[in-house]
Amino acid sequence: MNHSVTTTARLLWAGLRALLVLTLVTGVLYPLAVTGVAQTLFPGRANGSEITAHGRVVGSSLIGQAYDLPLKKGQKTPEPDLRWFQGRPRNGLGTNSVNTGYDLIVSGATNRSGDNADLIAWIEEARAAVVEDNSTAGHRVRPSDVPPDAVTSSGSGLDPDISPAYAALQVHRVAERNRLPVAEVRGLVREHTEGRTLGFVGEPRVNVLELNIALAERAARR
Repeated sequence: MNHSVTTTARLLWAGLRALLVLTLVTGVLYPLAVTGVAQTLFPGRANGSEITAHGRVVGSSLIGQAYDLPLKKGQKTPEPDLRWFQGRPRNGLGTNSVNTGYDLIVSGATNRSGDNADLIAWIEEARAAVVEDNSTAGHRVRPSDVPPDAVTSSGSGLDPDISPAYAALQVHRVAERNRLPVAEVRGLVREHTEGRTLGFVGEPRVNVLELNIALAERAARR
């Protein structure tokens, strides 16, 4: 009987020591080591890829933002503030979730097939809005000019980037609204266009937040 109790106590003590050691290694030492390496080698990414402007954090280069006008009385859906470059449609899950404004609680795509009637209707509505919003007195946008990313959300609904084609489509409208020369705004787009990662991964892209920060600075100088 005593031998059985002793054996059980020894096994329990061994198990407790293993638990304490593994807790220390995996719960304390390993996280501290990973955090130390990340903060030393990749501090920007480790801290959320924050973007600052005028000394304060204004967002992350990894998460899109909305550029809308304040809601009017009785209005439920905000209108885009057309002074700024606009990102991709942000209703990543269609009408199925709360993710309708770069809300980080849920992310995802519409999960509808290419021939789904609702999806086709959303795309046609979005294309018409893009044409109307970006046409100016001296520059008419045609439906065929609208690139796919202007009328479809990304897989997460949180994409911070747009294609160079979509950025270029918005140049005339942004220039007119900010009273800037078209060539100057086009130059800003060109300066903020990133190529494929490592030269072959992904597609060329423009980070909307970074572009709008540069636009605000340029407009302020004017």
